[in-house]
Amino acid sequence: MSGESREITWERVATTPGITVAEIIAGRLQSEGIPARAWQEGAGEALGLIVGLLGTGHVVVPAEYAAQARAILEADEAAMMEEEE
Repeated sequence: MSGESREITWERVATTPGITVAEIIAGRLQSEGIPARAWQEGAGEALGLIVGLLGTGHVVVPAEYAAQARAILEADEAAMMEEEE
């Protein structure tokens, strides 16, 4: 072990209405081996908000996984659209 730490640059790949949907999306990405995190603004979380700017959920991944994560999410969205037709 070299003892060097590397700073991770997180990139947002999804914004959702509420933390619950963000957590589901993060779990989907994690199932594909992508380190993903769901978060919500602290004030919104503390107040239990699920709407508005403070209620918005965010999904972030390390920058080097962003393109892969977006491709997965786009494929999932396309599959859902096909099912609705």
